[in-house]
Amino acid sequence: MYAKTALLAATLTLAVAGCGSTSADAPVTSPTAVASEDVASSPTSASSVESGTSGEAATSLSGQTTSGPGSYITLADYDGDREAFAATDVVLFFNADWCSTCKVARDNIQADLASIPAGLTIVVVDFDTATELREKYGVTVQHTFVQVDADGNQLAKWSGSVTADEIAQNTV
Repeated sequence: MYAKTALLAATLTLAVAGCGSTSADAPVTSPTAVASEDVASSPTSASSVESGTSGEAATSLSGQTTSGPGSYITLADYDGDREAFAATDVVLFFNADWCSTCKVARDNIQADLASIPAGLTIVVVDFDTATELREKYGVTVQHTFVQVDADGNQLAKWSGSVTADEIAQNTV
């Protein structure tokens, strides 16, 4: 019995340690309320996203116009029209489907698109497949955020944010 308990504890420790570590300069935050439904299991696939309540237009993961002042889009949508987001704070969200803290962030953002501040564009990047971008920005763990300028130069990098507000607070 003790051996099974020890093995379970070691497995849980490894699972938690490998998912969403934070950098020294980023505040450590606990996950906030998670949406009651799993809105999307794959953040990089087109999916239905709940609308916020603000009257301003935003872009969702599926490329649909939704309520809310900011944007939450796929990397493909961003790469397809970077000029449309040049006047905003663009933050690449490196995440993985298998990362529990990434799921908390995705669920929080998707559940309340209106919480994305005006002038903020969150670009969902698949940690497992975007190896060139990971290398370019030195991203070694999922649940990493990289703010970039219009030319793709890194402005800031941190880990651990779980809400749109926390992401906005870390931008420069």
